[in-house]
Amino acid sequence: MSQIWIENGLFITMDDENPSFRGHMVVSDDRISYIGTAVPEQLSDTVQKIDGSKLAFMPGLINTHGHAAMSLLRGYSDDQNLQVWLEQKMWPMEGKYVDQDTRAGSALAIVEMLKSGTTAFVDMYDRMDQVAQMVEQSGIRGVLTRGVIGLCPPDVQEAKLAEAIAFARDWNGKADGRITTMISPHAPYTCPPAYIERFVQAAHDFDLPLHTHMSETIAEVEQNVRDYGLRPVEHLDRLGFFSRPALVAHAVHLNDAEIELLAAKGVAVSHNPVSNLKLASGIARVPDLIRAGVTVSLGTDSVASNNNLDLFEEIRFAALLHKGVSGDPTAIPALEALKLGTVSGAKSIWQEKSLGSLKVGMKADFIAIDIEQPHFYPQTDIVSHLVYSGSGRDVRHVWIDGRQVLKNGECTWLDEEKIRYEAQASFDRLLQA
Repeated sequence: MSQIWIENGLFITMDDENPSFRGHMVVSDDRISYIGTAVPEQLSDTVQKIDGSKLAFMPGLINTHGHAAMSLLRGYSDDQNLQVWLEQKMWPMEGKYVDQDTRAGSALAIVEMLKSGTTAFVDMYDRMDQVAQMVEQSGIRGVLTRGVIGLCPPDVQEAKLAEAIAFARDWNGKADGRITTMISPHAPYTCPPAYIERFVQAAHDFDLPLHTHMSETIAEVEQNVRDYGLRPVEHLDRLGFFSRPALVAHAVHLNDAEIELLAAKGVAVSHNPVSNLKLASGIARVPDLIRAGVTVSLGTDSVASNNNLDLFEEIRFAALLHKGVSGDPTAIPALEALKLGTVSGAKSIWQEKSLGSLKVGMKADFIAIDIEQPHFYPQTDIVSHLVYSGSGRDVRHVWIDGRQVLKNGECTWLDEEKIRYEAQASFDRLLQA
C-alpha cells in the first residue's frame, strides 16, 4: 500500500458545517483514508510526507461540458453569433480533422485542464477513441461520449449510431475506471425525433446516461416550436430522453414549467456562463434551477467559444453574473459557487459517492493551490479568496486516483512541449487543407 501524508495543510472540504480547516490528510492508494485536525496514526513506514503549510487543498474541479479537440480552434472565429460561428466557421474546419488533429487538440486541452485544477471532464465529440487514449495516457478522469449530428442520409445515421454505441460499450470502465461513457445525440435541432429515440433506446440497452445540448439560444427554441410544436424540454421528454439519467448542456432559455419538469425528472444541467456570454446566447436561470432542486454544475464548452478551460473562471462568473442580473448579492454565495465546480459536478456525472469533496473513503482526486501570493492576503476567508481572487494559474499540484499528475505546475505523465508543437502543426495543416 502506498501512502501520502499531507501535513499542516489548509483543507477546503466542501462540507457545509466545516468547509475549511488546517490539519492533515492521508491518502492510501487511490482513496482518502484520513482527514482531520489531529496528527494521523498508523501510517506505513514508507509514507510520503508533503509539507502543506503554504498550500490550500481542495477537491479537483469537474468540467461537465466541453469538446476537447476543438482547442485547435482557439481564437479562430471570435465575436460571431452561434449559428454563423458554428455553420460557417466551426463545422467546415472540423470537417477537415483527421485522427491526429483530434488527438493533438485533446492532448492540448487535457494539459490545460490539469494545469488549472480540473481532474475530471465531460467530452462530446467524434473520433472519441483518440480522446480516450489521451485520457488513459494523461491520468485525468473522463466522461466521454461520441456526439452525433443527425443531419445526414440514413446510411450515415446508421454508421454514426453504431460508432457511438461501440465506443460507449468498449471504453466504459477503461483506464483503471477513470473513463466512463454516455450516449449523445448532439441536440434536438440537429437530430430528427425518431433518431433521438434510437439513442434513448441504446442508452437503455447498455445502461448508460444521456447527454445533449439543449435550449442554448432563443433561435433554437423557436425553431423547435416551428418544427415540432414543442419547446425543447417537453420535446425531449416526449421522446423519452429523461427516462434515463440525463445531463443537458446550456439550458439557457427555460420557462417555469420546463424548470419544474427538469427537476421532476432529475435532469442535471451544465451551466456554461463564459461561452454563453461570448456567443451572446443569454444567461441561464441558475438560481431558479437550484431553488427548484435541479443539480447545476459548470462547463467551459470548447475553447473555440470561451477561450480557455480555467474552471475557476467559470466559478467566479457564476457567482458574479447571477448577482448582477438578479439584483441579489446573495444569489450564488462563494461556497455555493465552489460547489458548482466540485460537489455538483460529481452529481452531474453520477459519481458523487467518490468525487467532489474531501472526506474519508472518497477518491484521492485533489489539487493544491499556492496561497503564498498577494491576492490571497490577508488570510481571511479562503473560500471567498478562491472564488473571487483565485484562478487556475494558482494550481501547483494535482493528484488523481492518488497519483500525482501535476507537480510544481508541470505535467508528470505528458510531454507538454511536444503537445504544444503538435497542436500548432495540426492547426497549420487545417488552415492549408
